[in-house]
Amino acid sequence: MSGREEVLADLLAHGRFLESLSPVGVPRPSSVAEAGESAPQSSAPSLADLGTRPAEDPAAALAAVRETIGDCRRCKLWSGRKTIVYGQGDPHAELMFVGEAPGADEDEQGLAFVGRAGQLLTDIIEKGLRMKRSEVWIGNILKCRPPQNRNPEPDEVLSCQPFLERQIDAIRPKVIVGLGKFGGQWLLKTAEPISRIRGRVGQYRGVNVVPTWHPAYLLRNPAAKKDVWEDMKTVLRLLGRPLPGGRG
Repeated sequence: MSGREEVLADLLAHGRFLESLSPVGVPRPSSVAEAGESAPQSSAPSLADLGTRPAEDPAAALAAVRETIGDCRRCKLWSGRKTIVYGQGDPHAELMFVGEAPGADEDEQGLAFVGRAGQLLTDIIEKGLRMKRSEVWIGNILKCRPPQNRNPEPDEVLSCQPFLERQIDAIRPKVIVGLGKFGGQWLLKTAEPISRIRGRVGQYRGVNVVPTWHPAYLLRNPAAKKDVWEDMKTVLRLLGRPLPGGRG
């Protein structure tokens, strides 16, 4: 597939996803019902299924969410995955990164962002933000890898999103970075493209959200790294941390 064909295919797939979104950026029930014909007969968990928002030990709360996920078969992705990629990091993190879905390396290792894009994300955290990767929390909207790394489908997002909601509730970070179009759109409940929402600061349940380019996009478009650096300076300001060189 040529580069032009790949871009067109991506735009068409994203258009289908946007068509399935409600005005607040979540899948419409009808889309899920249609997609559910090929998925196992299991309903998506509700927030009530996961209990009230934990106010005590974030590590224990995260462990409880993982236990609730179990050997998840709530959507069709279970049949092709090797591992569930729950996410990892500091349960007390002030900063959280939310991406789209696991890739091949993540599916193999069971850890989020460990491939080439993950290595670049590590550089952004450690060289740009001057933080240790172990100090932040890193996860994805989907916990299972889509086939051939295709875009998430509405029924898959709906099945997984209560778990991410509960992870955020448990950690209660000061800032969440939405990586790429799906991470940014999900957090801000919008259908606007990442090219329009990056550079802004939004809110998710009272938590500051900074959308930025996905590290995988930076591998293909290195010039966009300057945008990400501007976004990371915003993250540092929101965290109350000094900019490199003592500025800010």
